Amino acid sequence: MARYQITLDEQTLQRLFTGERQLAHLLEAILNQVLEAQVGEHLRAERYERTDERQGYRNGYKSRQLTTRVGQLALCVPQVREGGFSPELFARYQRSEQALILTLMEMVVNGVSTRKVARITEELCRTSFSKSAVSHLCRGLDPLVEAWNERDLGGARFPFVLVDALVIRVREDGRVRSCSALIASGVNEDGYREILGLQLGDSASEQSWTDFFRWLKGRGLHGVDLVVSDNHGGLTSAVRVQFQGASWQRCQMHLSANISSAAPKAVQEELHARVRAIFEAPDLPTARTLLAQVVADFERVAPSAIATLEHGFDDATAVLALPRP
Repeated sequence: MARYQITLDEQTLQRLFTGERQLAHLLEAILNQVLEAQVGEHLRAERYERTDERQGYRNGYKSRQLTTRVGQLALCVPQVREGGFSPELFARYQRSEQALILTLMEMVVNGVSTRKVARITEELCRTSFSKSAVSHLCRGLDPLVEAWNERDLGGARFPFVLVDALVIRVREDGRVRSCSALIASGVNEDGYREILGLQLGDSASEQSWTDFFRWLKGRGLHGVDLVVSDNHGGLTSAVRVQFQGASWQRCQMHLSANISSAAPKAVQEELHARVRAIFEAPDLPTARTLLAQVVADFERVAPSAIATLEHGFDDATAVLALPRP
């Protein structure tokens, strides 16, 4: 490990104890001396030193800004005539900078606004990253997301496909608007689930869902036996046309929520548990037996909820018609 002898002049010491950028001034002085020592090691000669071991000559300095946790540092990086001098300090800095950029991207992906990201980086680095700078950095995600979202799906069968829409807010033409992200996830033959793709569209439009399913099939989606979704007219119509031969399974979570919202508050918790038991039945005859018991127990106190359950029962238990494996 190299050892360097660092000296501090009186002005630097005074700044250390009285200035606003105390640690930054100290770190600038130390790192500039380290850079001088490293270029001496690289050339095997100090400034103006005559020696047979000299490997080259200095060629002035280049200014460089370095962002650190104590603020922004102004460094003087020695240059050599033949080039080839690359201080380890900046290799480490580039790794740290890349880690910071990846962290910024991760924050944006997790929903942190660019304004908040800018504030966080200012607290961490004592320097400001504007909202536009954060947005520019995060554009580096675009090709990665596009490559993932357009990947080939033909390498595996996905017997089970689950589709839904997530309402999100986007900024477009200077205005914030609500739109839907159409999302499909699939379960392959080994039982592993993965997101197949997502697109922005109109969740109320049969055409949007039709275009979405055509896009998935164009990327190789095949072997679909069962499609799970909410009971939305445009969505279910598109499923019937685009996945002919596959069964449609109504999403049990959505149906449970619909049943609960139609029931009086006093019985919602108990009814929810009983409905859950129906959906977890080992086979269709057992599910029908449990359904009859729930109807008998709740038809008088929650008629609307029971009507919703009976109407949606066959579609919500379609999965029970499949072989158990």
